[in-house]
Amino acid sequence: MPFETKVIATCLSGEHNFSKPVVGHIELVAGQGIRGDAHCGVTVKHRSRVAKGPSQPNLRQVHLIHSELHAQLVAAGFKVGPGVMGENITTTGIDLLALPVGTILRLGSNAVIWITGLRNPCKQLDDYQDGLMKAVLGRDAAHNLIRKSGVMAIILEGGIVRAGDQILVELPPLPHAPLDKV
Repeated sequence: MPFETKVIATCLSGEHNFSKPVVGHIELVAGQGIRGDAHCGVTVKHRSRVAKGPSQPNLRQVHLIHSELHAQLVAAGFKVGPGVMGENITTTGIDLLALPVGTILRLGSNAVIWITGLRNPCKQLDDYQDGLMKAVLGRDAAHNLIRKSGVMAIILEGGIVRAGDQILVELPPLPHAPLDKV
């Protein structure tokens, strides 16, 4: 059954910076990404992905982090908040990491995104604040790596997204595939 959560911040940067400033709204463009963001495009724009093959499809058009992660990191002594770890959308009220591949999120009145996988944390986290990369990684009982630094998505339908917008979550049909790095 679908349930709701909220956007608490929207962020973008036209340059390949680690952090993205909070802005009043972002415009999602179907099949491309966030208008004006450095990662907007049909093919990969993240520098590490471009180096591996610039013609790969862009499965990382939108980066989302749940504000509950920020709260955990702040409690552990890190200086983080919306946009600091490079996300476009900061959410509240949902465990993004528990969503399966193919989950659809309806943001605001028009925008629709499709969850593709987990953000793979990189050394830029430690460049920002020592120990941050380790803080967003963990191990489960079977010693499998757990990535906690948000999820990535592609845009199915464009629209304007603002802080305070509701998010409707639609799970894909069973069986669900767990998220993996993209």
